[in-house]
Amino acid sequence: MLAMSAAFALAAEITIDWDRARELHQRASRGETLSPEDATYYAEAKKQFEARQQSRPQNPEDGFDWKRAMDLHRRKEQGEKLSDDDAKFLAEAMKRHEQQRGGGGERRPEAARDFKPSEASKGLVPLTELTARYRQWDGGLYGAGSNEVPPALQSKASKAIASIQPLNADGKPASDGRIVLMSIGMSNTTREFSTFVRLIENDERKSPQVLVVDGAQGGKAAHQWTEAGPWDVADERLKQAGATPLQVQVLWIKQANIAPSQSSEEAVGLLQDDLQVIVTMAQQRYPNARLAFLSSRIYAGYAQSRLNPEPYAYEGAFAVRGLIQKQINGDPALAEGKASLLLWGPYLWAAGATARKSDGLAWTPQDFAGDGTHPSESGAQKVAQQLTTFFLNDPNAKPWFAKK
Repeated sequence: MLAMSAAFALAAEITIDWDRARELHQRASRGETLSPEDATYYAEAKKQFEARQQSRPQNPEDGFDWKRAMDLHRRKEQGEKLSDDDAKFLAEAMKRHEQQRGGGGERRPEAARDFKPSEASKGLVPLTELTARYRQWDGGLYGAGSNEVPPALQSKASKAIASIQPLNADGKPASDGRIVLMSIGMSNTTREFSTFVRLIENDERKSPQVLVVDGAQGGKAAHQWTEAGPWDVADERLKQAGATPLQVQVLWIKQANIAPSQSSEEAVGLLQDDLQVIVTMAQQRYPNARLAFLSSRIYAGYAQSRLNPEPYAYEGAFAVRGLIQKQINGDPALAEGKASLLLWGPYLWAAGATARKSDGLAWTPQDFAGDGTHPSESGAQKVAQQLTTFFLNDPNAKPWFAKK
């Protein structure tokens, strides 16, 4: 019942990072083979959780069927589609759990983490606000200080949007078909996008024909996606969600590379190369994919390891922008039919606790797990909200994502 260690966890022993434990549980539930190290960690987390559950009585006074709630959460984590009644019951259980946890549970507050911004993160400015040059790069999501989609690219985007429509399992237009939006990425991506899935699935503003599927996977960073393994797992996720590769029409891609050590220019170049392989492989696997929205990393100034610290997290945005510009400039490797049309998705980096001018987004220590790199529940919620706002309001997302 380790799924509850994240969704219904009541406390966390110092030795276990329950965000990591939840991720391992999700991967195991989906049939992924864990590494020996991850399998040992998962077993210990499960042991501790079950021991605590046995020693701690349930609350019999509230009259709520928590056993049913736990079973429903397990089924949902395994990719099973719940009935409307079961989904409502699980939503109520989540609400009650959050209320109980906020009322003085045992869990150590995430805000107690005493992370300090790294020296490498100081002085960095969000790309959306960058007016001077950073190394050889200028500011703006699309370059030259502009955060707006260039007119020629917008024209192509409008054409792509017009072709997005519900498709059946064979990829043919159907009134009862699906428009699948799927994520591709690493551990941060799956934590954030799976939170978005839970947030948006019962949102009445979303089109009922849109199916949102988390294809991102822990431990599978950009370079790992240049091989077949993660794609096979993503296809299995589609199957569990009741969809096929031919129904995938939109992608959200958020990637980085593990433990970069090169110069900034070299690391950006390597990530851009990996992203190019990813978008071309995606077109081969999902031939009906029309749009790919790309995002870069969240803030990493609190990182406690070399997994992907600053300034690499910040500089990943230049790899995303470089790839988009490469397609704009007519690179044949990214032509129509070889890659989806590439656009910026939500830009997620902010300078730590300094609020972003456009929307007030900031990253504080409580938004991160114990490693200072992966998002905590509050961090994942922030990204999920950014995704919700983007897909419901962006001119290139709203026409096919929002309810008419």
